[in-house]
Amino acid sequence: MICRIDRLVRAQELVVLRISGRLVAEHVDTLRASLEQEGTAVAIDLKDVLVADREAVKLLAVAEINGTELKDCPRYIREWVTRERTETMPGRPEHGAGGGEDIEDA
Repeated sequence: MICRIDRLVRAQELVVLRISGRLVAEHVDTLRASLEQEGTAVAIDLKDVLVADREAVKLLAVAEINGTELKDCPRYIREWVTRERTETMPGRPEHGAGGGEDIEDA
C-alpha cells in the first residue's frame, strides 16, 4: 500500500492533512512540502497510518514541536514521536504526551 495525503479544511483556519497507508522515508519530502504550503493552522490525522518508519516519525516530531497537532495518533507512533522529541529538544515540555486525547488504542 502507498501513502496517501488528503487535505481537508476544517473550520475557517484549520487544515487537516489526513494520512493513510505507509508513511515511510520516500514520502517524507511530500509531507514536508505539504506542511510548508499551509499558511494556516495545521493538524495531521494519523488514524489510518498502517506503518511509519524513523524518518517519518522524526518529521512528525519536528512538526509537533513547530505547532502541528497530531490527531488520532496510533499509540506506537505517539510513543516514538515523544522519544524523538526528547532527543531533538531535550528539556522542552512534551506536547501531546500527557492525557490521552490524541492517543488511540492500536
